[in-house]
Amino acid sequence: MPTRHDIRNVAIVAHVDHGKTTIVDAMLKQAGAFAAHQQLDDRMMDSNDLEREKGITILAKNTAVKYHPKDGGAPITINIIDTPGHADFGGEVERGLSMVDAVVLLVDASEGPLPQTRFVLRKALQARMPVILCINKTDRPDSRIDEVVNETYDLFLDLDADEDQIEFPIVYACGRDGIASLTKPEDGTVPADSDSLEPFFSTILEHVPAPSFDEDAPLQAHVTNLDADNFLGRIALLRVEQGELRKGQTVAWIKRDGSISNVRITELMMTEALTRKPAEVAGPGDICAVAGIPDIMIGETLADPENPIALPLITVDQPAISMTIGTNTSPLVGRGGTGKGAEAKSAVKDRKVTARQVKDRLDRELVGNVSLRVLDTERPDAWEVQGRGELALAILVEQMRREGFELTIGKPQVVTKEVDGKVHEPVERLTVDVPEEHMGAVTQLMGIRKGRMDNMSNHGSGWVRMEFVVPSRGLIGFRTEFLTNTRGTGIAHSIHEGHEPWFGALTTRNNGSLVADRAGAVTAFAMTNLQERGVLFTDPGTEVYEGMIVGENSRSDDMDVNITKEKKLTNMRSSSADSFEAIVPPRKLSLEQSLEFCRDDECVEVTPEAVRIRKVVLDAKERGRTASRAKNG
Repeated sequence: MPTRHDIRNVAIVAHVDHGKTTIVDAMLKQAGAFAAHQQLDDRMMDSNDLEREKGITILAKNTAVKYHPKDGGAPITINIIDTPGHADFGGEVERGLSMVDAVVLLVDASEGPLPQTRFVLRKALQARMPVILCINKTDRPDSRIDEVVNETYDLFLDLDADEDQIEFPIVYACGRDGIASLTKPEDGTVPADSDSLEPFFSTILEHVPAPSFDEDAPLQAHVTNLDADNFLGRIALLRVEQGELRKGQTVAWIKRDGSISNVRITELMMTEALTRKPAEVAGPGDICAVAGIPDIMIGETLADPENPIALPLITVDQPAISMTIGTNTSPLVGRGGTGKGAEAKSAVKDRKVTARQVKDRLDRELVGNVSLRVLDTERPDAWEVQGRGELALAILVEQMRREGFELTIGKPQVVTKEVDGKVHEPVERLTVDVPEEHMGAVTQLMGIRKGRMDNMSNHGSGWVRMEFVVPSRGLIGFRTEFLTNTRGTGIAHSIHEGHEPWFGALTTRNNGSLVADRAGAVTAFAMTNLQERGVLFTDPGTEVYEGMIVGENSRSDDMDVNITKEKKLTNMRSSSADSFEAIVPPRKLSLEQSLEFCRDDECVEVTPEAVRIRKVVLDAKERGRTASRAKNG
């Protein structure tokens, strides 16, 4: 079969924070993608505000560099797909792999292969793709290059890689400095025999297969991603498998349900560096963007109208975690952060609080996010949203909150399935790196959460790596407690491992809640008296309502408290009458921490200004009646 030697398609996959986006930055700079006077940011591919804030890649993105070989040959276009490292965004990884012919597996020279490395590598090996191993961050003082290479070989064998896949080339790199070499440097040093990424580029050209095609085959192009433009409307990103795609051409659009309709390509664009530029034609192996088809979806095919042949739909792993997302039903709905003042009233104008607006937004998310599912519930103003993990769902809620939505979010639950008449629940493989002195605390923490230890290794540097298989339920609310017990030094990563029979009841939170028993503003006087009862979450002056959770009780049961109590003034003054006791600063919970804190009878109210935890049933008497009914059967 003929091949196109002027193009290569490669995806960069790795565990989170192993340097994918940084090395793509260096490739763009060294390939001359930018003018000398251009002001460049770090992590240029992380264009989303949330990605920059959290320091992670959430969406798979593509870029293209023009590489000029040193032997003076014709320039070669290298299409690079930068994929997320979190397994929660696994749908993005699977889409990215459907566009390429090989992968670069990036591994940290100190941390070695971690759970998400296993996840992304498993996907690449299942797709029978050649792999290039890149050992990054060789300049880390604690790097252990030989051990990491051996661990990577073990991982390939563990994942049943065939002989061709195990014979992978190895590149040693320091992505931050933009230097790569084929010769192993000393631990903790930058490769000395190179001053650029030239060896990395030449390895990609040599080992990434050029796209092959059939000259007589009809047009076939696979939609792998979607974007939007204010002028062009919905844009479909696709890879041309066979034939040619031209601007103004009429093509057959094969939908997910198998129906076919003819559409016209109004605009065709190709990526150069970080921008899309108009093009006239895209051939086999090209990754391009087309406009003119308003309802096109991921996984669909553009084909020859005379001979339409569909490509297989993109399949993704099943969701493991679900949460209920509904409209805000609290007494402070639509009233801004504090519910007072002109600023709050003006902010409320753009507020999205109706069920129709929430449902439309969730439907829009389904268009571009193939790993998400939205199911109806018994209530008309709430929906069950299923995804890969807690982080993926929390990111969706955070995006909606920034767009002006007010929501009520239920406690995350696991998605179970029935196998041979028994209920099975999702389990995760958790890898924990901790200093030796915290080993006992972590083992105890995992024992409560029904985790079983699979493996333990000590690298001799005072740190221990432990692997546990634990039910996904046990990891909801785990990270906060884990960081507290390891004094912020522990590193934990998990990945979906399949389903196992139901593990039984789990009690992960031993403390009850402090619940406000009336509406009003929090007073410093009341906070001073309540401090000894537990940890408070609210500042003085914050408006609360009955049923809102204002702190964590030091005991296991819930306690109704009056946090709006004011000090009664008398007409007598004495030197000891005013007590100026210091208020302990309240604990501020982020959105993820609030979701972790929730019990089954609690939920989280999310508005653009505030995140509040509340009881599902706000009325204290009604909660009491429900509890007594449950107790008496």
